[in-house]
Amino acid sequence: MPQLSTADHQFTPPRVTVPRDYNAAWDLIQRNLQAGRGAKTAFIDDAGSYTYDELAGRVNRFGNVLAGLGIEAEARVMLCLLDTIDFPTAFLGSIQAGVVPIAANTLLTANDYDFMLGDSRASALIVSEALWPQFEDIVGKHKHLKHVIVSGKDAKGRLRFSDLMAKASPEFVPAQTTCDDMCFWLYSSGSTGAPKGTVHLHSHMIQTAELYARPVLGIQENDLVYSAAKLFFAYGLGNGMTFPMAVGATAVLMAERPTPQAVFKRLREHKPSIFYGVPTLYAALLVSPELPKREELRLRMCTSAGEALPADIGKRWTEHFGVEILDGIGSTEMLHIFLSNRPGEVRYGTTGKAVPGYGIRLIGEDGQEVGEGEIGELQIRGPSAAVMYWNQREKSRHTFMGEWTRSGDKYTRDADGYYHYCGRSDDMLKVSGIYVSPFEVEAALMTHEAVLEAAVVAHADTDELIKPKAWVVLKPGIEASDALADKLKQHVKDKLAPYKYPRWLEFVAELPKTATGKIQRFKLR
Repeated sequence: MPQLSTADHQFTPPRVTVPRDYNAAWDLIQRNLQAGRGAKTAFIDDAGSYTYDELAGRVNRFGNVLAGLGIEAEARVMLCLLDTIDFPTAFLGSIQAGVVPIAANTLLTANDYDFMLGDSRASALIVSEALWPQFEDIVGKHKHLKHVIVSGKDAKGRLRFSDLMAKASPEFVPAQTTCDDMCFWLYSSGSTGAPKGTVHLHSHMIQTAELYARPVLGIQENDLVYSAAKLFFAYGLGNGMTFPMAVGATAVLMAERPTPQAVFKRLREHKPSIFYGVPTLYAALLVSPELPKREELRLRMCTSAGEALPADIGKRWTEHFGVEILDGIGSTEMLHIFLSNRPGEVRYGTTGKAVPGYGIRLIGEDGQEVGEGEIGELQIRGPSAAVMYWNQREKSRHTFMGEWTRSGDKYTRDADGYYHYCGRSDDMLKVSGIYVSPFEVEAALMTHEAVLEAAVVAHADTDELIKPKAWVVLKPGIEASDALADKLKQHVKDKLAPYKYPRWLEFVAELPKTATGKIQRFKLR
Protein backbone atom coordinates (compact mmCIF):
# COMPACT_ATOMS: atom_id res chain seq x y z
CA MET A 1 0.00 0.00 0.00
CA PRO A 2 1.38 3.47 -0.87
CA GLN A 3 2.54 5.35 2.20
CA LEU A 4 1.79 8.97 3.00
CA SER A 5 4.97 10.94 3.58
CA THR A 6 5.94 14.56 3.97
CA ALA A 7 6.71 14.58 0.25
CA ASP A 8 2.98 14.16 -0.40
CA HIS A 9 2.11 17.36 1.47
CA GLN A 10 1.71 20.52 -0.58
CA PHE A 11 1.05 23.83 1.13
CA THR A 12 0.85 26.27 -1.80
CA PRO A 13 -1.96 27.11 -1.21
CA PRO A 14 -2.37 25.24 2.10
CA ARG A 15 -3.34 21.76 0.97
CA VAL A 16 -2.61 18.24 2.11
CA THR A 17 -2.57 15.74 -0.73
CA VAL A 18 -3.58 12.28 0.48
CA PRO A 19 -2.91 9.30 -1.83
CA ARG A 20 -5.95 7.48 -3.24
CA ASP A 21 -4.83 4.19 -1.65
CA TYR A 22 -4.62 5.15 2.00
CA ASN A 23 -5.33 3.80 5.47
CA ALA A 24 -5.32 6.38 8.27
CA ALA A 25 -4.15 4.03 11.04
CA TRP A 26 -1.43 2.44 8.92
CA ASP A 27 -0.08 5.89 8.11
CA LEU A 28 -0.03 7.16 11.71
CA ILE A 29 1.89 4.07 12.88
CA GLN A 30 4.19 3.41 9.95
CA ARG A 31 5.44 7.00 9.67
CA ASN A 32 6.90 6.58 13.17
CA LEU A 33 8.39 3.14 12.59
CA GLN A 34 9.95 4.25 9.29
CA ALA A 35 11.40 7.33 11.00
CA GLY A 36 13.18 5.10 13.52
CA ARG A 37 10.94 5.97 16.47
CA GLY A 38 9.93 2.39 17.28
CA ALA A 39 11.64 2.46 20.70
CA LYS A 40 10.20 5.88 21.60
CA THR A 41 7.27 6.13 24.04
CA ALA A 42 4.00 6.77 22.22
CA PHE A 43 1.54 6.67 25.13
CA ILE A 44 1.66 6.81 28.92
CA ASP A 45 -1.50 5.74 30.74
CA ASP A 46 -2.30 5.05 34.39
CA ALA A 47 -0.85 1.52 34.14
CA GLY A 48 2.38 2.09 32.22
CA SER A 49 4.04 3.33 29.04
CA TYR A 50 4.04 1.92 25.51
CA THR A 51 6.51 2.46 22.66
CA TYR A 52 5.57 2.94 19.03
CA ASP A 53 6.76 -0.63 18.38
CA GLU A 54 4.50 -1.94 21.15
CA LEU A 55 1.60 0.15 19.89
CA ALA A 56 2.06 -1.23 16.37
CA GLY A 57 1.97 -4.78 17.74
CA ARG A 58 -1.15 -4.06 19.78
CA VAL A 59 -2.95 -2.49 16.81
CA ASN A 60 -2.07 -5.49 14.64
CA ARG A 61 -3.27 -7.89 17.31
CA PHE A 62 -6.61 -6.13 17.57
CA GLY A 63 -7.04 -6.30 13.81
CA ASN A 64 -6.58 -10.06 14.10
CA VAL A 65 -9.05 -10.18 17.01
CA LEU A 66 -11.72 -8.62 14.80
CA ALA A 67 -10.88 -10.98 11.93
CA GLY A 68 -11.09 -13.95 14.31
CA LEU A 69 -14.56 -12.86 15.39
CA GLY A 70 -15.68 -12.69 11.77
CA ILE A 71 -16.03 -8.89 11.74
CA GLU A 72 -15.37 -7.79 8.18
CA ALA A 73 -14.35 -4.52 6.56
CA GLU A 74 -16.98 -1.73 6.64
CA ALA A 75 -18.77 -3.29 9.62
CA ARG A 76 -19.17 -0.96 12.61
CA VAL A 77 -17.98 -1.48 16.18
CA MET A 78 -18.80 0.75 19.14
CA LEU A 79 -16.02 1.77 21.54
CA CYS A 80 -17.05 2.98 24.98
CA LEU A 81 -13.60 3.09 26.52
CA LEU A 82 -11.89 5.17 29.16
CA ASP A 83 -8.60 6.85 28.20
CA THR A 84 -6.16 3.95 28.48
CA ILE A 85 -3.90 2.27 25.91
CA ASP A 86 -6.88 0.09 24.94
CA PHE A 87 -8.55 3.08 23.26
CA PRO A 88 -5.90 3.78 20.57
CA THR A 89 -5.39 0.01 20.28
CA ALA A 90 -9.04 -0.67 19.45
CA PHE A 91 -9.65 2.54 17.51
CA LEU A 92 -6.59 2.25 15.26
CA GLY A 93 -6.82 -1.54 15.10
CA SER A 94 -10.35 -1.27 13.74
CA ILE A 95 -9.40 1.37 11.16
CA GLN A 96 -6.36 -0.60 10.00
CA ALA A 97 -8.67 -3.58 9.45
CA GLY A 98 -11.11 -1.46 7.44
CA VAL A 99 -13.68 -1.76 10.24
CA VAL A 100 -15.42 1.47 11.31
CA PRO A 101 -15.03 2.35 15.02
CA ILE A 102 -17.64 4.54 16.72
CA ALA A 103 -16.13 6.41 19.68
CA ALA A 104 -18.87 6.85 22.28
CA ASN A 105 -19.02 9.43 25.03
CA THR A 106 -18.25 7.58 28.29
CA LEU A 107 -20.52 9.80 30.42
CA LEU A 108 -23.88 9.01 28.84
CA THR A 109 -26.89 7.04 30.08
CA ALA A 110 -28.07 3.56 29.16
CA ASN A 111 -30.81 5.17 27.05
CA ASP A 112 -28.20 7.04 25.01
CA TYR A 113 -26.16 3.89 24.40
CA ASP A 114 -29.32 1.96 23.55
CA PHE A 115 -30.07 4.55 20.86
CA MET A 116 -26.50 4.49 19.49
CA LEU A 117 -26.31 0.71 19.28
CA GLY A 118 -29.61 0.62 17.43
CA ASP A 119 -28.84 3.59 15.20
CA SER A 120 -25.39 2.33 14.19
CA ARG A 121 -26.23 -1.39 14.02
CA ALA A 122 -22.79 -2.06 15.52
CA SER A 123 -21.53 -5.64 15.17
CA ALA A 124 -19.39 -5.47 18.31
CA LEU A 125 -19.08 -3.43 21.49
CA ILE A 126 -15.75 -2.83 23.23
CA VAL A 127 -16.44 -1.39 26.68
CA SER A 128 -14.43 -0.57 29.80
CA GLU A 129 -15.27 -2.69 32.83
CA ALA A 130 -16.25 0.41 34.85
CA LEU A 131 -18.82 1.37 32.20
CA TRP A 132 -20.40 -2.07 31.82
CA PRO A 133 -23.36 -1.36 34.17
CA GLN A 134 -24.75 1.08 31.59
CA PHE A 135 -24.81 -1.69 28.97
CA GLU A 136 -25.73 -4.76 30.98
CA ASP A 137 -29.47 -4.49 30.45
CA ILE A 138 -29.46 -3.28 26.83
CA VAL A 139 -26.96 -5.35 24.83
CA GLY A 140 -29.40 -8.27 24.49
CA LYS A 141 -31.91 -6.07 22.66
CA HIS A 142 -29.77 -5.55 19.55
CA LYS A 143 -29.75 -8.42 17.03
CA HIS A 144 -26.89 -6.86 15.04
CA LEU A 145 -24.62 -6.87 18.11
CA LYS A 146 -22.76 -10.20 17.85
CA HIS A 147 -19.85 -9.67 20.26
CA VAL A 148 -19.20 -7.81 23.52
CA ILE A 149 -15.58 -7.31 24.62
CA VAL A 150 -14.79 -5.95 28.08
CA SER A 151 -11.57 -4.05 28.83
CA GLY A 152 -10.57 -4.73 32.42
CA LYS A 153 -9.88 -7.52 34.91
CA ASP A 154 -13.48 -8.75 35.21
CA ALA A 155 -15.08 -9.41 31.82
CA LYS A 156 -18.53 -9.85 33.42
CA GLY A 157 -18.97 -13.15 31.64
CA ARG A 158 -18.14 -11.62 28.25
CA LEU A 159 -15.01 -11.74 26.10
CA ARG A 160 -12.03 -10.20 27.86
CA PHE A 161 -9.97 -7.73 25.84
CA SER A 162 -6.61 -8.81 27.27
CA ASP A 163 -7.32 -12.52 26.68
CA LEU A 164 -8.21 -11.96 23.02
CA MET A 165 -5.14 -9.78 22.53
CA ALA A 166 -2.80 -12.34 24.10
CA LYS A 167 -3.94 -15.03 21.66
CA ALA A 168 -3.77 -12.84 18.54
CA SER A 169 -0.82 -12.55 16.16
CA PRO A 170 1.19 -9.28 16.13
CA GLU A 171 1.45 -9.53 12.34
CA PHE A 172 -1.34 -8.02 10.25
CA VAL A 173 -1.85 -6.90 6.66
CA PRO A 174 -3.85 -3.63 6.57
CA ALA A 175 -7.11 -3.39 4.66
CA GLN A 176 -6.85 -1.92 1.18
CA THR A 177 -8.86 1.19 1.99
CA THR A 178 -8.96 4.49 0.11
CA CYS A 179 -8.76 8.07 1.35
CA ASP A 180 -12.51 8.43 0.73
CA ASP A 181 -13.60 5.29 2.59
CA MET A 182 -15.69 5.65 5.72
CA CYS A 183 -13.16 5.61 8.58
CA PHE A 184 -14.86 6.33 11.93
CA TRP A 185 -17.92 7.92 13.50
CA LEU A 186 -18.29 10.35 16.36
CA TYR A 187 -21.69 10.99 17.86
CA SER A 188 -22.26 14.71 18.38
CA SER A 189 -22.29 15.80 22.02
CA GLY A 190 -25.98 16.58 21.91
CA SER A 191 -25.76 20.15 23.23
CA THR A 192 -28.86 20.97 21.20
CA GLY A 193 -30.73 17.67 21.35
CA ALA A 194 -30.30 13.99 20.44
CA PRO A 195 -26.80 12.86 19.33
CA LYS A 196 -26.11 12.42 15.62
CA GLY A 197 -23.71 9.89 14.11
CA THR A 198 -21.12 12.05 12.33
CA VAL A 199 -19.30 10.14 9.58
CA HIS A 200 -15.61 10.87 8.85
CA LEU A 201 -13.27 9.53 6.15
CA HIS A 202 -9.74 8.07 6.19
CA SER A 203 -8.21 11.34 4.93
CA HIS A 204 -9.64 13.52 7.71
CA MET A 205 -7.38 12.87 10.70
CA ILE A 206 -4.12 13.65 8.92
CA GLN A 207 -5.66 16.83 7.48
CA THR A 208 -6.26 18.20 10.99
CA ALA A 209 -2.71 17.30 12.03
CA GLU A 210 -1.03 18.92 9.03
CA LEU A 211 -3.25 22.03 8.85
CA TYR A 212 -3.71 22.86 12.55
CA ALA A 213 -1.36 20.85 14.79
CA ARG A 214 1.90 21.55 12.92
CA PRO A 215 1.53 25.13 11.63
CA VAL A 216 -0.73 26.66 14.32
CA LEU A 217 -0.12 24.68 17.51
CA GLY A 218 3.49 24.02 16.52
CA ILE A 219 3.58 20.47 17.88
CA GLN A 220 6.96 18.76 17.54
CA GLU A 221 8.50 15.33 17.99
CA ASN A 222 10.02 16.25 21.37
CA ASP A 223 6.68 17.38 22.85
CA LEU A 224 4.93 15.55 25.69
CA VAL A 225 1.22 16.32 25.48
CA TYR A 226 -1.66 15.90 27.90
CA SER A 227 -5.31 16.42 27.04
CA ALA A 228 -7.85 16.73 29.83
CA ALA A 229 -10.39 16.53 27.01
CA LYS A 230 -11.05 12.83 26.43
CA LEU A 231 -10.31 10.77 23.32
CA PHE A 232 -13.97 9.96 22.70
CA PHE A 233 -14.78 13.34 21.20
CA ALA A 234 -13.27 15.23 18.29
CA TYR A 235 -11.15 17.75 20.22
CA GLY A 236 -9.60 15.12 22.48
CA LEU A 237 -9.07 12.61 19.67
CA GLY A 238 -6.86 15.05 17.81
CA ASN A 239 -5.14 16.35 20.93
CA GLY A 240 -4.29 13.03 22.53
CA MET A 241 -3.86 10.68 19.57
CA THR A 242 -3.75 12.06 16.02
CA PHE A 243 -1.48 15.06 16.67
CA PRO A 244 1.22 13.38 18.76
CA MET A 245 1.30 10.35 16.47
CA ALA A 246 1.53 12.54 13.37
CA VAL A 247 4.86 13.98 14.57
CA GLY A 248 6.16 11.18 16.81
CA ALA A 249 5.47 12.91 20.12
CA THR A 250 4.31 11.28 23.39
CA ALA A 251 0.82 11.54 24.90
CA VAL A 252 -0.35 11.13 28.50
CA LEU A 253 -3.74 9.41 28.91
CA MET A 254 -5.88 9.64 32.05
CA ALA A 255 -8.87 7.39 32.70
CA GLU A 256 -10.46 9.35 35.55
CA ARG A 257 -12.53 12.52 35.37
CA PRO A 258 -10.46 15.71 34.86
CA THR A 259 -10.89 17.23 38.31
CA PRO A 260 -8.39 19.97 39.28
CA GLN A 261 -6.67 17.51 41.62
CA ALA A 262 -6.32 14.83 38.90
CA VAL A 263 -5.16 17.33 36.26
CA PHE A 264 -2.54 18.96 38.48
CA LYS A 265 -1.26 15.50 39.44
CA ARG A 266 -0.45 14.76 35.75
CA LEU A 267 0.91 18.23 35.10
CA ARG A 268 3.28 17.90 38.04
CA GLU A 269 4.32 14.25 37.54
CA HIS A 270 4.75 14.14 33.75
CA LYS A 271 5.48 17.83 33.11
CA PRO A 272 3.90 17.99 29.63
CA SER A 273 4.89 20.77 27.27
CA ILE A 274 1.41 21.07 25.72
CA PHE A 275 -1.84 21.00 27.71
CA TYR A 276 -5.30 20.92 26.16
CA GLY A 277 -8.31 21.99 28.22
CA VAL A 278 -11.76 23.59 28.06
CA PRO A 279 -12.87 26.93 29.54
CA THR A 280 -14.78 25.36 32.44
CA LEU A 281 -11.69 23.43 33.50
CA TYR A 282 -9.34 26.42 33.21
CA ALA A 283 -11.70 28.39 35.47
CA ALA A 284 -11.74 25.58 38.05
CA LEU A 285 -7.97 25.15 37.92
CA LEU A 286 -7.33 28.83 38.56
CA VAL A 287 -9.40 28.87 41.78
CA SER A 288 -8.10 25.50 43.04
CA PRO A 289 -6.11 25.60 46.29
CA GLU A 290 -3.69 23.16 44.60
CA LEU A 291 -2.74 25.63 41.86
CA PRO A 292 0.97 25.00 41.14
CA LYS A 293 3.58 27.71 40.93
CA ARG A 294 4.84 28.57 37.46
CA GLU A 295 8.23 26.94 38.04
CA GLU A 296 6.65 23.60 39.02
CA LEU A 297 5.47 22.97 35.44
CA ARG A 298 7.09 22.92 32.00
CA LEU A 299 4.22 24.14 29.85
CA ARG A 300 5.05 25.96 26.63
CA MET A 301 1.58 26.00 25.06
CA CYS A 302 -2.06 25.48 26.05
CA THR A 303 -5.22 25.29 23.98
CA SER A 304 -8.90 25.71 24.67
CA ALA A 305 -12.01 24.71 22.71
CA GLY A 306 -15.49 23.31 23.30
CA GLU A 307 -16.83 26.73 24.29
CA ALA A 308 -15.48 30.26 23.84
CA LEU A 309 -12.81 31.15 26.41
CA PRO A 310 -13.70 34.21 28.53
CA ALA A 311 -10.95 36.81 28.19
CA ASP A 312 -10.50 37.11 31.95
CA ILE A 313 -9.66 33.41 32.31
CA GLY A 314 -7.08 33.53 29.53
CA LYS A 315 -5.41 36.62 30.96
CA ARG A 316 -5.26 35.19 34.48
CA TRP A 317 -3.80 31.89 33.22
CA THR A 318 -1.09 33.65 31.23
CA GLU A 319 -0.31 35.97 34.13
CA HIS A 320 0.12 33.02 36.49
CA PHE A 321 1.93 30.49 34.25
CA GLY A 322 3.49 32.74 31.63
CA VAL A 323 1.92 30.59 28.90
CA GLU A 324 -0.68 31.54 26.32
CA ILE A 325 -3.93 29.66 25.80
CA LEU A 326 -4.72 29.33 22.09
CA ASP A 327 -8.50 29.64 22.10
CA GLY A 328 -10.08 28.10 19.02
CA ILE A 329 -13.28 26.59 17.75
CA GLY A 330 -13.76 23.20 16.16
CA SER A 331 -16.70 20.84 15.90
CA THR A 332 -17.58 17.17 15.62
CA GLU A 333 -18.58 17.93 12.04
CA MET A 334 -15.20 19.50 11.11
CA LEU A 335 -13.25 17.06 13.35
CA HIS A 336 -10.96 19.65 14.93
CA ILE A 337 -10.12 23.34 15.20
CA PHE A 338 -10.64 25.48 12.07
CA LEU A 339 -10.50 28.95 13.66
CA SER A 340 -7.78 29.74 16.19
CA ASN A 341 -5.55 32.25 17.89
CA ARG A 342 -1.84 32.00 17.04
CA PRO A 343 1.21 31.84 19.34
CA GLY A 344 2.43 35.37 20.01
CA GLU A 345 -0.70 36.86 18.42
CA VAL A 346 -3.30 35.86 21.00
CA ARG A 347 -6.16 38.28 21.53
CA TYR A 348 -8.20 37.04 24.47
CA GLY A 349 -11.92 37.48 23.94
CA THR A 350 -11.57 36.41 20.28
CA THR A 351 -11.39 33.02 18.56
CA GLY A 352 -8.55 34.17 16.33
CA LYS A 353 -8.33 33.68 12.57
CA ALA A 354 -8.93 30.88 10.08
CA VAL A 355 -6.63 27.85 10.23
CA PRO A 356 -4.64 27.32 6.98
CA GLY A 357 -6.64 25.30 4.48
CA TYR A 358 -10.02 26.35 5.87
CA GLY A 359 -12.36 29.01 4.54
CA ILE A 360 -14.63 31.03 6.83
CA ARG A 361 -17.70 33.13 6.01
CA LEU A 362 -20.39 34.83 8.11
CA ILE A 363 -23.91 34.68 6.69
CA GLY A 364 -26.75 36.99 7.72
CA GLU A 365 -30.45 36.20 7.97
CA ASP A 366 -30.88 37.29 4.33
CA GLY A 367 -28.45 34.59 3.17
CA GLN A 368 -25.76 37.11 2.24
CA GLU A 369 -22.32 37.60 3.78
CA VAL A 370 -22.30 40.26 6.50
CA GLY A 371 -19.89 43.15 6.81
CA GLU A 372 -17.27 43.97 9.39
CA GLY A 373 -18.69 44.07 12.92
CA GLU A 374 -22.04 42.54 11.89
CA ILE A 375 -23.35 39.29 13.37
CA GLY A 376 -23.62 36.31 11.04
CA GLU A 377 -23.71 32.53 11.18
CA LEU A 378 -20.25 30.98 10.96
CA GLN A 379 -19.85 28.61 8.01
CA ILE A 380 -16.71 26.62 7.24
CA ARG A 381 -15.11 25.12 4.15
CA GLY A 382 -12.32 22.61 4.66
CA PRO A 383 -10.97 19.13 3.88
CA SER A 384 -11.92 17.49 7.20
CA ALA A 385 -15.69 18.09 6.99
CA ALA A 386 -17.82 15.05 7.75
CA VAL A 387 -19.78 13.62 4.85
CA MET A 388 -23.13 13.27 6.65
CA TYR A 389 -25.07 12.44 9.77
CA TRP A 390 -25.93 8.74 9.67
CA ASN A 391 -29.63 8.12 8.96
CA GLN A 392 -30.38 11.85 9.26
CA ARG A 393 -31.02 13.01 5.71
CA GLU A 394 -32.75 16.32 6.49
CA LYS A 395 -30.27 17.34 9.21
CA SER A 396 -27.40 16.39 6.88
CA ARG A 397 -28.78 18.60 4.10
CA HIS A 398 -29.27 21.47 6.55
CA THR A 399 -25.69 21.29 7.91
CA PHE A 400 -23.57 20.09 4.98
CA MET A 401 -24.25 22.48 2.08
CA GLY A 402 -21.92 21.41 -0.71
CA GLU A 403 -18.42 22.53 0.25
CA TRP A 404 -19.72 24.65 3.17
CA THR A 405 -20.65 23.37 6.63
CA ARG A 406 -22.96 25.31 8.96
CA SER A 407 -21.64 25.64 12.50
CA GLY A 408 -24.74 26.94 14.24
CA ASP A 409 -22.54 29.61 15.89
CA LYS A 410 -22.95 33.37 15.57
CA TYR A 411 -19.83 35.49 15.10
CA THR A 412 -18.59 38.94 14.14
CA ARG A 413 -15.29 39.78 12.41
CA ASP A 414 -13.31 42.86 13.39
CA ALA A 415 -11.14 45.17 11.27
CA ASP A 416 -8.03 43.07 11.98
CA GLY A 417 -9.67 39.85 10.82
CA TYR A 418 -10.21 38.37 14.30
CA TYR A 419 -13.47 36.54 14.92
CA HIS A 420 -15.59 37.24 18.01
CA TYR A 421 -18.01 34.64 19.37
CA CYS A 422 -21.60 35.80 19.96
CA GLY A 423 -23.31 32.54 20.94
CA ARG A 424 -25.16 29.66 19.38
CA SER A 425 -27.73 30.54 16.74
CA ASP A 426 -30.50 29.21 18.97
CA ASP A 427 -29.10 31.01 22.04
CA MET A 428 -29.01 34.54 20.61
CA LEU A 429 -31.30 37.03 22.33
CA LYS A 430 -33.15 39.84 20.62
CA VAL A 431 -33.72 42.53 23.24
CA SER A 432 -35.69 45.61 22.16
CA GLY A 433 -35.13 44.51 18.56
CA ILE A 434 -31.34 44.36 19.00
CA TYR A 435 -29.32 41.14 19.02
CA VAL A 436 -27.59 40.44 22.33
CA SER A 437 -24.84 37.84 22.60
CA PRO A 438 -25.28 35.69 25.72
CA PHE A 439 -21.54 35.05 25.70
CA GLU A 440 -20.82 38.76 25.91
CA VAL A 441 -22.99 39.04 29.04
CA GLU A 442 -21.44 35.89 30.50
CA ALA A 443 -17.94 37.24 29.88
CA ALA A 444 -18.86 40.47 31.68
CA LEU A 445 -20.19 38.52 34.68
CA MET A 446 -17.01 36.41 34.73
CA THR A 447 -14.88 39.51 35.29
CA HIS A 448 -16.45 39.94 38.75
CA GLU A 449 -14.26 38.51 41.48
CA ALA A 450 -17.15 36.50 43.01
CA VAL A 451 -18.14 34.61 39.84
CA LEU A 452 -16.75 31.21 38.86
CA GLU A 453 -19.13 30.43 35.97
CA ALA A 454 -22.13 32.03 34.32
CA ALA A 455 -24.71 31.15 31.68
CA VAL A 456 -27.18 33.57 30.11
CA VAL A 457 -30.41 32.56 28.36
CA ALA A 458 -33.51 34.25 26.99
CA HIS A 459 -36.41 34.71 29.40
CA ALA A 460 -39.79 36.38 28.83
CA ASP A 461 -40.96 39.11 31.19
CA THR A 462 -44.59 39.73 32.20
CA ASP A 463 -45.22 41.42 28.86
CA GLU A 464 -43.78 38.39 27.00
CA LEU A 465 -40.78 40.44 25.94
CA ILE A 466 -37.40 38.69 25.83
CA LYS A 467 -34.70 39.77 28.29
CA PRO A 468 -31.45 38.15 29.51
CA LYS A 469 -31.54 35.85 32.53
CA ALA A 470 -28.29 34.74 34.22
CA TRP A 471 -27.46 31.58 36.10
CA VAL A 472 -24.34 32.05 38.21
CA VAL A 473 -21.96 29.68 40.02
CA LEU A 474 -20.02 31.50 42.74
CA LYS A 475 -16.42 30.85 43.72
CA PRO A 476 -15.84 28.69 46.84
CA GLY A 477 -16.51 30.56 50.07
CA ILE A 478 -18.73 33.25 48.50
CA GLU A 479 -22.28 33.45 49.89
CA ALA A 480 -25.23 34.07 47.58
CA SER A 481 -27.49 37.00 48.45
CA ASP A 482 -29.91 39.47 46.90
CA ALA A 483 -27.36 42.20 47.51
CA LEU A 484 -24.71 40.27 45.55
CA ALA A 485 -27.19 39.69 42.73
CA ASP A 486 -27.80 43.44 42.51
CA LYS A 487 -24.06 44.09 42.50
CA LEU A 488 -23.57 41.64 39.63
CA LYS A 489 -26.34 43.26 37.59
CA GLN A 490 -24.73 46.65 38.10
CA HIS A 491 -21.34 45.18 37.22
CA VAL A 492 -22.69 44.16 33.82
CA LYS A 493 -24.29 47.58 33.31
CA ASP A 494 -20.92 49.16 33.98
CA LYS A 495 -19.23 46.88 31.42
CA LEU A 496 -21.82 46.76 28.60
CA ALA A 497 -24.68 48.71 27.08
CA PRO A 498 -27.41 48.95 29.76
CA TYR A 499 -30.02 46.94 27.80
CA LYS A 500 -27.74 43.90 27.93
CA TYR A 501 -27.72 43.42 31.71
CA PRO A 502 -29.50 40.32 33.13
CA ARG A 503 -32.94 41.24 34.50
CA TRP A 504 -32.99 38.06 36.58
CA LEU A 505 -30.08 36.31 38.29
CA GLU A 506 -30.16 32.91 39.97
CA PHE A 507 -27.32 31.31 41.94
CA VAL A 508 -26.76 27.59 41.35
CA ALA A 509 -24.20 25.03 42.55
CA GLU A 510 -23.34 23.95 38.99
CA LEU A 511 -24.40 24.45 35.38
CA PRO A 512 -25.67 21.62 33.16
CA LYS A 513 -22.97 20.67 30.67
CA THR A 514 -22.16 18.13 28.01
CA ALA A 515 -19.18 15.85 28.59
CA THR A 516 -17.11 18.19 26.43
CA GLY A 517 -17.72 21.10 28.78
CA LYS A 518 -20.32 22.95 26.72
CA ILE A 519 -23.05 24.60 28.77
CA GLN A 520 -26.45 23.10 27.88
CA ARG A 521 -28.38 26.35 27.75
CA PHE A 522 -31.45 24.59 26.36
CA LYS A 523 -31.83 22.91 29.78
CA LEU A 524 -31.68 26.29 31.48
CA ARG A 525 -34.25 27.67 29.05
